[in-house]
Amino acid sequence: MPDATLTRKILDAVDAGFDAQIRFTADLVASPSLRGQEAPAQDMMARAFRERGLSVDRWKIEVDDIRHLPGFSPVAISYDNAFNVVGTQRPRKGGGRSLILNGHIDVVPTGPLDMWTDPPFAPKVKGGWLYGRGGGDMKAGLVGNLFALDALARIGLAPAGEVYLQSVVEEECTGNGALACLQRGYRGDAALIPEPFGETLMSTQVGVIWFQVKVRGRPVHVMTAGSGANAIEACFPLVSALHALEHEWNERGHPAFAGHAHPINFVLAKIEGGDWTSSVPAWCTFDMRIGLFPGQDLMQARAEVEATIAKAAAKDPFLAKHPPEVVYHGFMAEGWVLPEDTEAQRTLAAAHQAVTGQPLQPFASTGTTDARFFGLYADTPALVYGPRAEFIHGFDERVELESVRRVTQATALFIADWCGVEER
Repeated sequence: MPDATLTRKILDAVDAGFDAQIRFTADLVASPSLRGQEAPAQDMMARAFRERGLSVDRWKIEVDDIRHLPGFSPVAISYDNAFNVVGTQRPRKGGGRSLILNGHIDVVPTGPLDMWTDPPFAPKVKGGWLYGRGGGDMKAGLVGNLFALDALARIGLAPAGEVYLQSVVEEECTGNGALACLQRGYRGDAALIPEPFGETLMSTQVGVIWFQVKVRGRPVHVMTAGSGANAIEACFPLVSALHALEHEWNERGHPAFAGHAHPINFVLAKIEGGDWTSSVPAWCTFDMRIGLFPGQDLMQARAEVEATIAKAAAKDPFLAKHPPEVVYHGFMAEGWVLPEDTEAQRTLAAAHQAVTGQPLQPFASTGTTDARFFGLYADTPALVYGPRAEFIHGFDERVELESVRRVTQATALFIADWCGVEER
């Protein structure tokens, strides 16, 4: 850790820039970076990097460049507007360890606007919280990475190793943005990702698979409904069978989730079907997100899912002859466990302790993050540590500002300790 005098200077430097940090975060939240609409927010990040003298790499992700790589997830939407931005700060003298500061710019859809207290892309600060879609997940952390570097600059210092500030797309549906950074050659001695996990260190994350099940039926007029095959109603037994598989996987367990009653979740996330209220529906498609344990083979998991659907469909007279189709259209993500007691973890734990006065606690996540790319495919310790947020992916998403301040301070201390510092 930096000595007490330097530690105090760094903490005070974060405080000195914190009002500007909140304003920048709010401005970024106001840019609705939904999937396919991220470019304006990425332009904001690129401008902020350039204004600070970082070298800026902004590129369009090409699916053909990454589809052959481990960790690639199937793509079902256009990448015409999928741009990553990386700002690089290089040392004058060097000799320090390098660091990736990674965060994602994409946010999830808002849902019905009338169920928000305030418009989701009109950020507000109330009662010590910043409200707005994406403020917690994870623009506050993304901006905190940048302002942690600003704090060092404010006292005339810079990291003594290369620092790569990554603002990536696609974290919420594939992770291909982070994968594209690896394909482009970005590597570091450690990575830090400030996902909103309440100032804990993520020790484990599940794997995730997205798939659709496409079901066909036989349309007839509703006055002779019994002679048709209702594609929507035929989905219900399939979903029930998948939930039975979910229960079976949870029963298998995993040591990293000991004491967690239900770490594996199968969520029926979307369903649509039919064309006319007075016709037996001829089609239905449902989307499901499923979790799997670290070490669970993706291809084996897919085989179990497909076998479960086929077995349930075989009990339906129509589906037995017209089997449902399973389509993979997003996450194909392995689970991951952070190795214990790495030097990077000890360095972050010391920074956290210096700021909060408390030991850094581990947290096993039932979701996934981009950390898996660094840990599984780049042999890089990936630390997921970010502020406290509530209602992410829900209504009235919010992030606690004092928690953002503490995480930014801990990040600045971590950079100074991990990379070393030199005069600007």
